[in-house]
Order: sequence, then structure tokens, then C-alpha cells
Amino acid sequence: MKSLLRCLALAGALVAGTVNGAPPLPAGFTLPVVDLSSETGRQIIVDREPGKYLGHPTTVLLEDGKTILCVYPEGHGKGPIRLRRSPDGGRTWSGNLPVPANWSTSKETPTVHRVVDAAGRRRLIVFSGLYPVRTALSEDDGNHWTDLLPAGDWGGIVAMGSVEAVRGRPGHYLALFHDDGRYQFARSIATRPPTFALLQSRSADGGLTWSFPQTIVSRSDIHLCEPGLVRSPDGRELAVLLRENSRTRNSWLITSRDEGSTWTVPRELPAALTGDRHVARYTRDGRLFISFRDMARETKTRGDWVAWVGQYDDLVRGREGQYRVRLMDNHHSFDCAYPGVEVLPDGTLVTVTYGHWTEGQSPYLVCLRLDLTDLDRRAR
Repeated sequence: MKSLLRCLALAGALVAGTVNGAPPLPAGFTLPVVDLSSETGRQIIVDREPGKYLGHPTTVLLEDGKTILCVYPEGHGKGPIRLRRSPDGGRTWSGNLPVPANWSTSKETPTVHRVVDAAGRRRLIVFSGLYPVRTALSEDDGNHWTDLLPAGDWGGIVAMGSVEAVRGRPGHYLALFHDDGRYQFARSIATRPPTFALLQSRSADGGLTWSFPQTIVSRSDIHLCEPGLVRSPDGRELAVLLRENSRTRNSWLITSRDEGSTWTVPRELPAALTGDRHVARYTRDGRLFISFRDMARETKTRGDWVAWVGQYDDLVRGREGQYRVRLMDNHHSFDCAYPGVEVLPDGTLVTVTYGHWTEGQSPYLVCLRLDLTDLDRRAR
């Protein structure tokens, strides 16, 4: 009987994804690194204010192919939300744009996304996390916004960090984020060791309402969080890169072939992709450019703002990829790089993030415009 119970317990643990029999992957990588960190002439200031912590931006590119909106907090996640606009693909940025007064009550990192309902009506959504997750809407490309209002009786961390349209279902979206037991139900259910839950919520009405989150991964042996979602080139698969917050293993990956109805058991990624808050975009030639904070255990650029260039197949087959880019040197052990990444119609990569770019000073926001052909040449 005891043997049977042990087998049943093991089977249950495997289903829950809490047992990992695979040995750790190498903590270092062999990819070439293109270093842009000393090229200050390409660094465009988005916002900087002496003595003020400015961080954690996300961006959205509008349909004209040149207007970029950026939202970010005055503070480390928590703080009044600022909104700025670039009319020219990141070359120049506005001052702070008017936003509703209650945006000053944001408790955590805001995110911004474009959604379209079944009737073709476009809207922008800003999410603000912890408990409860709140949303603000704009139906005129960010000129006017609603107050932040609760999305439901639930919470989470870096709310709706990834939002993706459901294939074949106009107006339907899925969103991914995470919680560590403190915010999902407005009460602390923290465990020791902490249990990190990857959460998924859905909208069937173009982002106006969102379902109570479903837990798709829950683990305490590794701490998986901050999902960065990318769709396969053929559109049939979703892949999600995951931060590993216990810092004992590399980053991880899950995939789905049924629009998020089921997900694979997490599998470890090469160290070349190990970091925090991955944001992936396809370049014009079909490769992936993924921006993140470097948190590989064996790297010369730990804590810096970096990017990875490679193929989608590299992700799902566990290959290192083509090369890495050191975008900027962060004068802090880790605090930087919640990035926005956009690809302009001419192929220009525009990426925005925060960091401690000047030693001894508060973090601020910088934009880089990159030419992939130039990066390829340097990598060779």
C-alpha cells in the first residue's frame, strides 16, 4: 500500500510540474556578444529627472508604423503612471502627457497593449497589478483614457505582462502574468518555500472584461514568473519564456499548440536566454530579437540590458541561437531592463527600458534604435 501511495504521489507531482528529474543545463554560454554599451551617441533619453526613480516601461507601436506610446511608473513598480509618446519611431519623445488622476494610485508595474474587438474597434489597455488588477482604456489611440478600474476580484504581479490574440477568434485574447501567493486572492497565502504560479486570463470582448485567472504552472522548486509570449512563425504554437527567480537554474520555456488550453511541462533554456522580463519581436527576415535583463549565472554582463538574436526553432529545440547584444551597462547588480521592443516598417528595431545608466544616480529611461544588418556585421 505504501508503495502504491508513493507512486500516486509521484504521478501527481509530475502532473503538477513540481518534480524535475533533468540535470541542470550549463550556467554559461558560447555565443558571440556584440557590445554597444559604450556607444552613447545612439542612446536617446525618454525621461530623466534628477533624484526621481523612473523605471519599468512597456511600449506599444500604433498602426501608422511610427507612433510609439510608453507607460512607466515613478518608482520601483509602485508609483504614479507616466505616459509619453514618440511620433517618429523613437527619435524624439514628448513630455508627460495628461492621464487620469487615479493613475497616481498604481501599485505596481503598468503594462500597455493594443487589442481589437470582433467589430474591428481598436482600443489600448493599460493594466496595473497587485490586488486587484486594474485596467484603463483608450479608444482614440491614447489621447484620452478612463480611470483605473478593477478587472475582477483577483490580483497578480506584472499584470498582463503578455497579451496575445487567440487564433481564429476575433476579439478573443489571452493574457499571462504571475503571482507568488501574496496577491491573487487579496490575502497572503505565502508558502515556505514560496510557490510561484503562472496565471492565464481570457477576454472574449476585445479586452473589456477578463476571466478569473487559471493557474497553468505552479512550482516551488524553481520560481517561474514574468512570462514573455511569442507565437511561432506558422502561427500554430505559442511559446513563453520564463524568468527563474530562485537564481538556481536558467530561464525556462513552455509551449501550447491549442491556443493556451493546455501547456507543456516547463523545460530549461540555454544560459544564453537566461534573464528577466523577456520581450520578443520578429525582425523583417523572420528571426527573433529578444530583449531582457541578463541573469545568466556565468556571464560577464550579469545585470545588464542585453538582447538575443536567433530563430524560433532555437527556442523550442534548446539551441543557443546566433548571438547576443550588450545594449547598455547597468551600474547596479540587477535593477534594469523591463523593456519595450517594437519593429518599424523599414526593419528598424526600437527598444526602450530603464536602468542605472549613470553611476550613483537614479535610474532613467533610454531608447535605442538598432539596425539588424549592422548587428549581423558586428557579430561576424
